[in-house]
Amino acid sequence: MSVRHIVFAVAPDLVLLDACGPLEAFWRAELTMAAAEGAGGGGWRAQMPTNPGAHAHSAAHAHPAAHPPTHAPTPMPTDAPTPMPMHTHTHAPTHPHPHPRARPIAYRTTVASIDGGVLQTFPGLPVVTERLDSLDAEPIDTLIVPGVPVDQHCTLQPELVAWIRRNAPRARRVCSVCTGAFYLAAAGLLDGRRATTHWRDAPHLARRFPNVHVDADPIFIRDAGPDEARSDGERVVWTSAGVTAGIDLALALIEEDLGHAVAMQAARRLVVFMKRPGGQSQFSAALAAQASAGGPFEALHSWMVGHLREDLTVERLAEHARMTPRTFARRYVDEVGRTPAKTVSALRLEAASRALAESRRPLKRIALDCGFGSEQNLRRAFVRRFGVLPLEYRERFMSATAPSSAGHSGAAARAGEEAR
Repeated sequence: MSVRHIVFAVAPDLVLLDACGPLEAFWRAELTMAAAEGAGGGGWRAQMPTNPGAHAHSAAHAHPAAHPPTHAPTPMPTDAPTPMPMHTHTHAPTHPHPHPRARPIAYRTTVASIDGGVLQTFPGLPVVTERLDSLDAEPIDTLIVPGVPVDQHCTLQPELVAWIRRNAPRARRVCSVCTGAFYLAAAGLLDGRRATTHWRDAPHLARRFPNVHVDADPIFIRDAGPDEARSDGERVVWTSAGVTAGIDLALALIEEDLGHAVAMQAARRLVVFMKRPGGQSQFSAALAAQASAGGPFEALHSWMVGHLREDLTVERLAEHARMTPRTFARRYVDEVGRTPAKTVSALRLEAASRALAESRRPLKRIALDCGFGSEQNLRRAFVRRFGVLPLEYRERFMSATAPSSAGHSGAAARAGEEAR
């Protein structure tokens, strides 16, 4: 098995955790491979796919190596007199696990920027990077572009865009974490493809790059484009959501490269889910209706929140808005961008999500209070939108300060729910 070279092409305003999450996942995979070889085991190799696409995900929803990464980013104290190098072959990061052998087994990682040297990352920890042009003669298996802070007026580094456009064709696969998708899009790599990014920045990505098919919900997306049938794995582009989704992405890449068993062990070392259920919507408290605050239907939305258990038909909403149903339905879609029924559904799901996370009220009561009518309707809505049952959602997002309910544990409740 040849060692795969993973290159992180980073911008000067790199969001540090967007790079550190995947790097840590690759490091844990290396630890797993080294432990297996140290034990004299060829078991991992027997389970590895024979081609890079054997375990590919067409559009995955996942949760959030062992030579130390060759060029791993090392955060440095801001008062350090001399920057600590982020790449070394002789000094591994302090780690509670045994070090792997000196040579890489599965992955060699390099973090590089246009100018190289020290970058002051967001939120402020500096790292040392290689120069990207120093890699022009080196093979690249996987090119990953981590995220940067973006807003409506953000300017992408043109030199980095040009380097990505020039070098992406020689990489087996190209990936982005969070808003790194803006760089891939600017380089033309997402034209005509499905792609995702952080849910908050997805509308901006779609407006700025209209040729990209932006889907704000998946944790990550693997898009092989028109060459899906090719066996060499080229032209595959992966995009992922924010920060922790970079770990989900890296675990999927590891599974594609080394098989499910190695990826599972890496996930266990990271103490994360190999594949987490649901998409970004389950973690976002923002609704499109709330984004229209200040618009002509702001007062209506506030009223709807207080009357979710009532029958919120178009006729009832139109009456409250003092319009005819036909005029109301047309103007609402024009102003909000979706139908009134979809807003009602989103508001009810939002209220139910909040009730599940902040209380231990019975599902029946939550279903009635939020307008679902029955537990069955509530479960169907959660599975359809989030991919999880309501009590699974509660177990993941329950606030530590939520009042307890005597004799009603989450595990027991979920068992009862699944049995129905």
